[in-house]
Amino acid sequence: MANLLTLTTAFPSRSLKPGEMLVEAGAPGGELYVLAKGRLSVIRDGVEIAQIEGAGSLVGEMSVLLGTDYTATVNAITPVEVKVIEDGIGWLERTPIAALHVATVACQRLDNTSALLAELRREGSKPHEPGFFERLFGAVSGEARPASHL
Repeated sequence: MANLLTLTTAFPSRSLKPGEMLVEAGAPGGELYVLAKGRLSVIRDGVEIAQIEGAGSLVGEMSVLLGTDYTATVNAITPVEVKVIEDGIGWLERTPIAALHVATVACQRLDNTSALLAELRREGSKPHEPGFFERLFGAVSGEARPASHL
């Protein structure tokens, strides 16, 4: 499968200095970013949940695919260069190989998340909130319900 960085060579680049923000949680989504170089920090609800550093890595796909605002803030840790795809959903509609790549990345992340949840459940971890695992497994399977219904 073609690398996203290869598929985006014609798109404009954006450079960030360490500490600069690429996207802000709650801001309108729609743009996709492909990391060309550097390392990014992903922060959700005040907690760093990931660092992204592989050339060709994708940022913003959740917002684009779900049609929502950005759910996390992404900041540069090192000097960063990204390719900017302003109309993310339009590009995916016109570029099936890119859409397949994004779907593969999303499925890999979902598989990793569900494997982690299974491991935590097997270990008998005891979260503080009643119904925590049921809500997590429901969210992963697409059957999320409000806590009051558990």
